[in-house]
Amino acid sequence: MFSDTHFHFKMMVQERGLNGSEILKTMAQRNCFFGLDIGTRCDDLLERVKVCHEEINKIDDEGLKAKASSFIKYSAGIWPDIGEIKDRQNAIKKLEETIMLAGEQGIKISAIGEGGLDHHWNPSGADGRCEDDFDEEIYLGERELFMMQLKLAQKLKLPMIVHSRDAFSDTYECIKECGYNNGIIHCYSYGIEEARAFLDLGWYIAFGGGVTYTKKTKMEQMLELLKFVPKERLLCETDAPYLAPVPHRGESNTPVLIEHVYDFISQARGVSKEELSVTVDENIKKLFRL
Repeated sequence: MFSDTHFHFKMMVQERGLNGSEILKTMAQRNCFFGLDIGTRCDDLLERVKVCHEEINKIDDEGLKAKASSFIKYSAGIWPDIGEIKDRQNAIKKLEETIMLAGEQGIKISAIGEGGLDHHWNPSGADGRCEDDFDEEIYLGERELFMMQLKLAQKLKLPMIVHSRDAFSDTYECIKECGYNNGIIHCYSYGIEEARAFLDLGWYIAFGGGVTYTKKTKMEQMLELLKFVPKERLLCETDAPYLAPVPHRGESNTPVLIEHVYDFISQARGVSKEELSVTVDENIKKLFRL
């Protein structure tokens, strides 16, 4: 099974009603090396761990249960929600407290995030993103919340999982200002020149299911981008339950479907899926110090 560097397991199980134990069992049967369950709120870590453990314990095969326990890792971070931006001082304090509490319970996190900047305006979408909400105070607060998390990642010596949508310049400026270059630009959605800027700073680039349904008019640019990213900085992900790859577009996504992401990217790069899998796993080992 191909590794997945970004998914929201609790959301798949509790909000989408998917069978979490079967997903984890299938991943284990396919010998998944690494699966990262991502945090989005300052206090969601312990609840996410609980949900994962509950679903793992439903697996009827002890060997597969042990395998699932070994490959599931966790991050903790704050997605740039308006409420979290406004209450960012308390949110960061709560995030750090939650991480420390988890550590006392023997739960280690592998990264900070996802956190970052989102300037994609979609009022009717799930995130209700409205440009009118982003006055100067919120705009600057969002940047500050992101940089607070970068500094926390630096303090804890962990990678940062960066959410950046329609906000390249601001994201790049925040990273440059903090001077901490260790982590992933997740669900990458910019072009080659933007990728070059992040790569030059030392960041990894992660591609998800969205690459499989690029518009025909932009497919050539996408294929060039997928070939451009050096093999030592390339990662794959699902962002499940979002961004289900073709041929499952429109369905709820799961990490089991990541094979289609690997298939598309391997064809674009002219390598086998197995070779790409080895590359991604080696990058994961290096980034997460496994």
